[in-house]
Amino acid sequence: MIKNYLKVAFRNLLRNKFYSILNISGLAIGIACCLLIVLFVTDELSYDRYYDNSENTYRLTMAGALNGSAFDLAVVGDVVGKTLVEDFPEVIEYVRFRQNGSPFIRSGENIFKEEKYVWADQSVIDIFDLVIVSGDPSTALSAPKSLMMSETAAKKYFGDQEAIGQQVEFGQAKDYRVTAVYKDIPSNTHFDFDVIGSLLTLDESRQNMWMNMNFQTYVVLTPGADLAKMAAQFPDMLKKYIGPEVKKFLNIEWEEMEQAGSSLAFALQPVVDIHLTSDLQGELDANSDKSYVYIFSAIAFFILLIACINFMNLATARSAHRAKEVGVRKVLGSVKSQLIYQFLAESILISFISFVLAVGIAYLALPFFNDLSAKQLVIPFENPLFLGSIFAGVLLVGFLAGSYPAFFLSAFKPVTVLKGSLSNGMKSGALRSVLVVIQFCTSIFLVIGTLVILNQLEFIQNKNLGFDRDQVLIVNDAYLARGNTAALKTKIESFPEVKSASLSGFLPTPSNNNMNLYFNGVVPSEGTQVIMSSWTVDYEYLETLGIDLIEGRNFSRDFATDSTAIIINEAALKELEIEGDPLGKIIGTFVSNEGDIQGFTIVGIVKDFHYQTLKSKIGPLALQLGNSTGLLNLKVNTRDYAGLLGKLESSWMELAPNQPFETSFLDDRFNRMYDAEQRLGKIFGVFATLTIVVACLGLFGLAAYTAENRIKEVGIRKVLGASVGQIVFLLSRDMGKLVLIAFIFGAPLAWYAMNNWLQGFEYRTSIGWTIFAMTALGSLFIALITMSYQSLKAAVSNPVKSLRTE
Repeated sequence: MIKNYLKVAFRNLLRNKFYSILNISGLAIGIACCLLIVLFVTDELSYDRYYDNSENTYRLTMAGALNGSAFDLAVVGDVVGKTLVEDFPEVIEYVRFRQNGSPFIRSGENIFKEEKYVWADQSVIDIFDLVIVSGDPSTALSAPKSLMMSETAAKKYFGDQEAIGQQVEFGQAKDYRVTAVYKDIPSNTHFDFDVIGSLLTLDESRQNMWMNMNFQTYVVLTPGADLAKMAAQFPDMLKKYIGPEVKKFLNIEWEEMEQAGSSLAFALQPVVDIHLTSDLQGELDANSDKSYVYIFSAIAFFILLIACINFMNLATARSAHRAKEVGVRKVLGSVKSQLIYQFLAESILISFISFVLAVGIAYLALPFFNDLSAKQLVIPFENPLFLGSIFAGVLLVGFLAGSYPAFFLSAFKPVTVLKGSLSNGMKSGALRSVLVVIQFCTSIFLVIGTLVILNQLEFIQNKNLGFDRDQVLIVNDAYLARGNTAALKTKIESFPEVKSASLSGFLPTPSNNNMNLYFNGVVPSEGTQVIMSSWTVDYEYLETLGIDLIEGRNFSRDFATDSTAIIINEAALKELEIEGDPLGKIIGTFVSNEGDIQGFTIVGIVKDFHYQTLKSKIGPLALQLGNSTGLLNLKVNTRDYAGLLGKLESSWMELAPNQPFETSFLDDRFNRMYDAEQRLGKIFGVFATLTIVVACLGLFGLAAYTAENRIKEVGIRKVLGASVGQIVFLLSRDMGKLVLIAFIFGAPLAWYAMNNWLQGFEYRTSIGWTIFAMTALGSLFIALITMSYQSLKAAVSNPVKSLRTE
């Protein structure tokens, strides 16, 4: 019987080629989209689960507030991990990471700027299950100036040579040695390092300070450890160890600090949650957002649902054609169960063909999707679980898509259908109307979401940031010129294409930040301390970046005392609560671990500018004169960038011979801060388009059957004088109503979801009525265009052909 069911099903597909193609193509596109999203979501959920003890590994975080300034950090002091191992029997082991820039590493003639670099303790190997392929894993990072490399990095630096024992030039030091090579860390982790240096190299790793918060610290707990019990002991631990440092640096007792509303608190963050839930200061890398997992999962579900709805719609719309078949089969002795099996066989056959096409489409589209999502996804053909899931998917989708048609069509009474009294068409299809509403409701949701994201990105691009990011060219890593950095700046600022030049290690981007504690006056007291971003800049910094000075003056070579001068922004002025004229007032900060204080005189106030993403409120900022030489920033006034770059490179080669030359534009750096949002907008746009395409495929087929079933009605109306326009309007009116109903349901849902998304931005656009108007008109237009071909075809047909049998 199964063979017979499949044979009949295959014949039905061939007999109705047009509608079979619509069904199969719609399902294939829907399944392919679903498959790609499932790969994406599975990858997101798999982060940091590749090593054995991941479920018992936690990162220490610190949160708190100081004089009203809240902070939430992914870093703690250098001694915290060690203390937890000593004081808590539940803590088995700890490891610390420390990031401080991207060094240049030279091996022979090969020199690379290593973006994936970190300092770490020896225990990193055991805790994160690094697979050492050469070298001694027990001593790889046990000595200062030891380096471990991934296989990819070792190949990059040394080619086919043995990496172990090789000496490399690290920054300006030449005696770093490679002690181990490890297998590449899987990409589904919140850190991905190609070079790991021994943390013993850094003096600050042994300062034994709790308030030296620069270390990402991870601990491994015993299985079943009582987290609540540990958390209850943290406040006393903080009081015991940080209390003396608070007294030393803030000049206040711990109890007084708490009574004044300031606070400090530790927490244990599961490492498996970091990628999707963490957005703290001091993250090792930018993380994702679990809301994207929910959004994309919902999109996958609804795209697949829409594809299944197409099948159900077309199957029920064709009920009049299949009804006679059902009637004849029942008269000849077929029972209801046999008819159900027959229709399910057709559905599963369509599902099988669609799945095969979908896997092919997904395979071809995967490189583009990887580029869109910034991932390295692959279809796991060799995985039995994947193949089993595909088989289960064929049966599940086939059953879901075919269940209603199977039970609906098999229930027809033979007497009724053979008399020809079975009603059909749009008006009798209440369920079909509901399904069409669901299709367009989903499409409208995605379209509105796409438009809101694009509007926010446009808002970001057009917002006045308080500094000038246009035509600012940056020569990266200017320190490589070493003693010639100042001469390089002097030579370049003499170019007619360069309006001004500035040397600094800081730019208005989140990756360029340095936090220090400042206080009003030269003695810290409760209520005067503010944690501020602190940048060292030169005399030309404000001019080069177009930052507005609203009070006082800029740094000047005419004032020898400007080495102890400071310029602050409006946010800092407000939080420091300086009374009266701020110019000439002193603010202090700590300049040593022994509690030594340096006072700085306020000489200027700059207008608040966005030096972090628009997700964050503008925080307090201090600018001081310094010798940062990381970046040479150039304000240029030419469109001949190729010519200018040639001159810059020539000057670089003269003053920094044999050093890599690299430039970037400030506006490009700014745009990269919103890569995640730009990717989200593109993905939303792609899937919104595909959702509409799939919905329209079904609508096109439904319109064809509607026109076919009403062909005699059209003929009669034409004989009675109805125009083509009136008939087109008649056939399209019902669908227009359904689209408007879909809009009524879809628009509020989209507003709610996207309004919540916008709350993640401190500075954001509003969701204007024009978005909804454009979506409503666009959806109605697309639906009517989809139906217009079939409607016009019916409207211009010769009524004689449709009525001659009456």
